Amino acid sequence: MTGARAMKFKLSSATLLVLCLAPSMLQAQAPAKVPEEAPARIHPLPSLREQALEQQAWLEMRMERILPQLMAEYDVNMWILSMREYAEDPVFWSITAPTTFAARRRSIYVITREEDGSLERIALGGTSQGGVFEAFRSTRPAPTQPTAELVGTEQWNLLRELVEDRDPENIVLNVDPVWAFSDGLHAGEQQELLEALGDEYGERVKHEPRLAMNYIALRLPEMMPRYQKIEETVHAIISEAFSNAVITPGVTTTEDVVWWMRQKIRDLGYTTWFHTSVDVQRAGGVNSAGPAVIERGDLLWTDFGVVGLNLHTDTQHLGYVLREGEMDVPAGLKTCLKNSNRLQDILLTHMEPGLTGNEILANTLTQMRAEGIDGTVYTHPIGDHGHGAGPLIGRWDGQEGVPVRGDAVLLPSTWHSIELQATTPIPEWGEQPASCRQEEEAYLDTTGERYWVFRRQGKFHLVW
Repeated sequence: MTGARAMKFKLSSATLLVLCLAPSMLQAQAPAKVPEEAPARIHPLPSLREQALEQQAWLEMRMERILPQLMAEYDVNMWILSMREYAEDPVFWSITAPTTFAARRRSIYVITREEDGSLERIALGGTSQGGVFEAFRSTRPAPTQPTAELVGTEQWNLLRELVEDRDPENIVLNVDPVWAFSDGLHAGEQQELLEALGDEYGERVKHEPRLAMNYIALRLPEMMPRYQKIEETVHAIISEAFSNAVITPGVTTTEDVVWWMRQKIRDLGYTTWFHTSVDVQRAGGVNSAGPAVIERGDLLWTDFGVVGLNLHTDTQHLGYVLREGEMDVPAGLKTCLKNSNRLQDILLTHMEPGLTGNEILANTLTQMRAEGIDGTVYTHPIGDHGHGAGPLIGRWDGQEGVPVRGDAVLLPSTWHSIELQATTPIPEWGEQPASCRQEEEAYLDTTGERYWVFRRQGKFHLVW
């Protein structure tokens, strides 16, 4: 591959700088050390008003701390984002207030880097987003407000005036064939925008997908206390779902558990970003093509993702339904979980900032095979989106590496779903293999050290 598709994103000192701005930030992201024996607690979300205040504070910090440094690092003079209602750029949700639900008739955001490194942030259409942008309005009177909202030709003419006045050396637009987070400028918008810029400024358009991608990817340490509470809540819900409080062996189906979990998070004020999965493995296999009735001796599995304050989680845990007379999980299944935990350790060891996702994958698989573990790795970033911006470390069906998306480098101050599985023959099942699929949230702090957001599963959830 050549050109943009073969680009290997390098880690620079500027990226590290933005992540080490204040000692207080490091304190805000101190790792939580939660004993395995301590039960996970549920943390209901605060009121909607309190959530909005917390999210607005994060927005202001991201615009003041992260964005200026990225624009300087990638030598971006002007960033223009243009979108219409219900055709929003993916970046829209990361630069707007929590009380904003859609773009206006047309929302144009113009962000210009000044000589001193500060940013001028202008909105041509829509609001100031709580003071983050300077909102420009029309000079036309309106019946219910002093002036009308900018629309159509007014917006494009004003945009042209702003660009001519600032006279940037380069302009970044969100157009990219690979990175979805950097490809939010719709074809119709691009056509009109380039017409407004004219040939002179259209020739100054610069391709820089890292700006949008890494702005979305980088996490504030101040987000971590809330994220830890959300992830602890996830653990608590799974623990209850995989217990006798919800499951009656021989009666309860996997679909029953799915809907209990979804209702539970909704009652707590959370939402989800994908439909929860619950499945079983058992000796002899599972014959049912639909929802399975949960039986004694079943290995339980769930894939469960929640959203709170626009922070996404993605978690996979395992449970076991004890047979009559059993007091513990069979040794073979314990070995399976141990192998999966070991693969987590190996992966985290190799998640060194500055390496690409494909390099991390290759190093992990080499050590995994050397230790005799049969597994696969398919880890992804997480944050503002469930499948977030940043490097992919494998795919469940692609262990040879991920073209392009696996070539992005791992950055400090990012969050990742450590998703993988280990396959192990189970003696108690006549050597039939079991797949211990796990997914747990981890983060890299400002220095690149790796920690679990809450803790990882080291023991099976039990149904008696």
